Amino acid sequence: MARAGKLELAEALALGPGWRPACYALLHAPDPEILFGRLRLRYAILMQMLFDGRLGFPGGFVDSQDSSLEDRLNRGLLEQLGEAAAAFRVERPDCRSSHAGSDAKSLTLEQLSAVESSATGAKDHGLEVLGLVRVPLYTLRDGVGGLPIFLENCFIGAAREQLLDTLHDLGVVETGAFSGLQIPVRLRHPSVDSGNLR
Repeated sequence: MARAGKLELAEALALGPGWRPACYALLHAPDPEILFGRLRLRYAILMQMLFDGRLGFPGGFVDSQDSSLEDRLNRGLLEQLGEAAAAFRVERPDCRSSHAGSDAKSLTLEQLSAVESSATGAKDHGLEVLGLVRVPLYTLRDGVGGLPIFLENCFIGAAREQLLDTLHDLGVVETGAFSGLQIPVRLRHPSVDSGNLR
């Protein structure tokens, strides 16, 4: 049995029978905008509200007909985000972490905005995916509004941890910056939990 938590990609790919890989993409773009005339946004990061009310990233389980994890992920992006996802392709070098298998793809702000615009016409919109949200990458003066309260939402699988890892990698937050938050207990169910591949 593989250890829980973060895995190296090769380790995740070698899990063997009984494990069904899932791939998800964290799409982000530099964003120079200023909110309320004082809060630099720095990046735009997309997440989606899933059919069960939890937040996650676009992607899904890998089917046996897919020739590679990347093929499945890119097919899933088209189904969940619409035709604008055809303007880019997530490849193996985009892999940032495995819990077993998630990718981060840097886009231009124009590409990210096109994804937002086309998502309502995607095959899975209104079914598997209820809509897209941008992650608020700021903290309001009260110390709660913005990213801290956003992180209190219910996330599917390892999505919250993957988001925080990426924010750390991008230099948006320091490691452990949100360790004191009261995170709601998640009910885990293997058939819908993206963090459990078994």
